[in-house]
Amino acid sequence: MIIFVGMKKFLALATGILLTLSGMAQEREYFSRVRFDKTVHDFGLISVKDGVQRCSFTLTNIGEEPLYIEAVVSSCGCTSVEWTRTRIDPGAAGTVSAAYSNDEGAYPFDKTLTVYLTDAPRPVVLHLRGEVVKKKQ
Repeated sequence: MIIFVGMKKFLALATGILLTLSGMAQEREYFSRVRFDKTVHDFGLISVKDGVQRCSFTLTNIGEEPLYIEAVVSSCGCTSVEWTRTRIDPGAAGTVSAAYSNDEGAYPFDKTLTVYLTDAPRPVVLHLRGEVVKKKQ
């Protein structure tokens, strides 16, 4: 009985590892088709009075097939986003641009932009980070 229970745990663990490795291989295969210039933009210290802060992320299609940015979803209503809506051919680049409205008071922030690409096994998550302060020092 003890051997049987141990064998069940071993098989469950082995199956989990194989599924994880399979998913990683698919992700590696996809991300060998697209490259982001960065996945984090750090605004650093910004003042409440600085107004809207803007940044952009560039992605390059390094694969052999065209791709599209299907959608970009912001984690907060304080961040608006625009992106390349046309086909991105091999060798070409597209952008995801964000405008962060820092009018919610002084606090550190880490907002996310979830980018959905054609045929991607999962979305890419981009981060906007920084700290809003009352006055710059």
